[in-house]
Amino acid sequence: MEPDESQPYTIVVGVSATSKSPTALHWAAELAALRGGRVVAVRAWRPTPPQTASRVTPSPITEDAGAAQAQALADLQADVAEVLGGGHGVEVRLVHGGKRRSLLVAAEHADLLVIDAPRRLDISAMPGFAMRLVSSASCPVVVMPPRVSGAPRSALERAAGSMARNVTEAAGRAGRPGLSHPRPPA
Repeated sequence: MEPDESQPYTIVVGVSATSKSPTALHWAAELAALRGGRVVAVRAWRPTPPQTASRVTPSPITEDAGAAQAQALADLQADVAEVLGGGHGVEVRLVHGGKRRSLLVAAEHADLLVIDAPRRLDISAMPGFAMRLVSSASCPVVVMPPRVSGAPRSALERAAGSMARNVTEAAGRAGRPGLSHPRPPA
């Protein structure tokens, strides 16, 4: 697809409601400044289904979807301002739907899509949100890995590291009674 020279270089950034995607936002804003482009911060949004007493009987109380959408947009604006400061010049946009679909729709005519790597580490997410996004996107995708974004290691990562150190130490002493490796300073 030929780049449209009449449109500014456009970077779409997926902004997480939990982490606020600080690394992706900063990186995209810096690149847009270098390229004379613009940044569009995007978050997926769906109205919350009303709570029901049973699955058969619909709830008589319905949520005001307009108010919920306005609040979600205000939250996104506040999150972007918290990360980039006031006067950031970033366009913010809610896109109706799930996360993956919303990002793909928002980036349909963009030059680049940027996300912070999802923090969830579970087998059920395989082949992974980021990988599915990369394989479906119509533009290049940049995924900020957790180590680049400065995200703290998860409890699972810390436990795996501790277990790996213990296994390595035990393997080093195997068959050698009384042999102990010096422990590195804490």
